[in-house]
Amino acid sequence: MRIQVESYEALRDRVAIACRVLAVTGLVEHILGHVSARTGPDTLLIRGRGPAERGLAYTVGEDVQQVDLAGTGTTPSGWKAPSELPIHTEILRSRPEVTAVVHAHPPAVVAASVADLPWLPLVGSYDIPAARLAQDGIPVWPRSALIRRRDLAEEMADHLGDRPVVVLRGHGLVAVGTGDPAHAVAEAVTRALAVDSLARTTLAVAATGAPLHPIPVEDIDELPDLGPAFNVSAIWRHLEARAEHEGPSVPLRP
Repeated sequence: MRIQVESYEALRDRVAIACRVLAVTGLVEHILGHVSARTGPDTLLIRGRGPAERGLAYTVGEDVQQVDLAGTGTTPSGWKAPSELPIHTEILRSRPEVTAVVHAHPPAVVAASVADLPWLPLVGSYDIPAARLAQDGIPVWPRSALIRRRDLAEEMADHLGDRPVVVLRGHGLVAVGTGDPAHAVAEAVTRALAVDSLARTTLAVAATGAPLHPIPVEDIDELPDLGPAFNVSAIWRHLEARAEHEGPSVPLRP
């Protein structure tokens, strides 16, 4: 897979907007968290840090650069790939169908994972993507280590398996997307949001002292598959608008 120059620039913008979306939705705080998109078999665009780092809410195109799976590339002076680049590169190595990776630190996900609360489909029509993810199983990597080495990334990727999301206990989550990279970025972001929604509901119910019970299987079976046009594309348009109107008025490109 190789993308054209026009698509490359548009994909850089998509990754930058995704970082802003993570900030306005509360999935990340300050400068932590990153998004990547595959540009070839061994290359990816990823949000890194430059000498004028201001946090994910202020992400611009220059913050997104292309590197190979070893983390090397022709990048601007002072720009550095995130220390947890192996999260992205190991998943891209082990799962060729994955074309985007999101790593975020939603506080509710961190709290629910530390409390060892189960990831159950507690709700149905309220959040169908969350219910589906929980019903199919949300794996948890039980370590809270900073994933700076390939061996740790391999462990994390093994727990992810063929699933779209994995929770990192006491750390956050990783979500992936497949297919066209621009679509995959949006897909990974919306999956991260679904896990965050489930975590917030789980914490709220647990706080009442009530037991956590999954909804009946027959109710799960009644949930329609609304498809990517609704679950990804329509929600992404909303998220993009939120980032534009709720985030700082900083152009993506100078």
